[in-house]
Amino acid sequence: MLHGTTFRVNIARDTCLVSLAAVLGVLLVANPVLPDLGGVSQLVCSFLPWLLIPSLLLATLALVVRSVVGMAAVCAPLVAWSILFIPQLIDHPHAYATGAELQVATMNLGSNGTADELTDAAIVSVQELTGRNRAAVAAALDPQHPYTATVGTVGLWSRFPLTNIQPLDLGQGWPRALRAEADTPFGDITVYAAHLGSTRLGETASRNRTLRTLTDLVTQDHSPRLLILGDLNTASTDPHLTPLTTDLQEARTGLAFTWPAPFPLTRPDHILTRGFTTRAATVLPANGSDHRAPTATLTPHVSR
Repeated sequence: MLHGTTFRVNIARDTCLVSLAAVLGVLLVANPVLPDLGGVSQLVCSFLPWLLIPSLLLATLALVVRSVVGMAAVCAPLVAWSILFIPQLIDHPHAYATGAELQVATMNLGSNGTADELTDAAIVSVQELTGRNRAAVAAALDPQHPYTATVGTVGLWSRFPLTNIQPLDLGQGWPRALRAEADTPFGDITVYAAHLGSTRLGETASRNRTLRTLTDLVTQDHSPRLLILGDLNTASTDPHLTPLTTDLQEARTGLAFTWPAPFPLTRPDHILTRGFTTRAATVLPANGSDHRAPTATLTPHVSR
């Protein structure tokens, strides 16, 4: 009787461990095609890298209870996580890079953020530019960035002349993005500064609409050197962003989360590039905003 009871307990234990491992594996691998029930899929996508923690906890539990079946099952989400995220931790240099360097930065200023830490960048995009902080931002950036373009709450500061400045309405009824061309020593660079529609749990229609519009514009834009700087209100792991990043690269090192500033858990703030190699990238410390600012040092590719 005791042997039979132990057998049933082990079966129940293994079934539970396998089921939990399967759920984690499905969330990691199949989340893009799962129905977005009340915004749950969107939430999981935004914090997908953090599924490593429950996967490791499950592996520890399987080890503690000495479940061979459980330990085998938990390998699936651990392998899936490794395939998805370890490549992001590895640098991939480009063979067609020049020696020139360009530092760029973007920041959602929020209610209390400042631009003082962004002055080293040659091109700076800010979001949530308002009447309350505009003068302070200009005072910080204007001395080293004489060329400026603003539309609504989005601003672009540059050390290089800006031409062909175009306000962009991405589907919100008012412009909250712009396109400009920066005349740099190593050629023209097309810059999109953008703040996409807001997103809440279960409410992503505005973000998705603005993201599709931006993607369409960039797809039709054949500029060989192109930057997107801004708060896109979604993480790189969101499948809605995939059409935009098919031809663009994220300029970052590691996972580099930016929000919320006190303890970042995800990265809605992006530096996306075409025609550049990322030489260095970092996220600046919190400065009063609810977002941290990503920065990147880029090297333009030479023509082949």
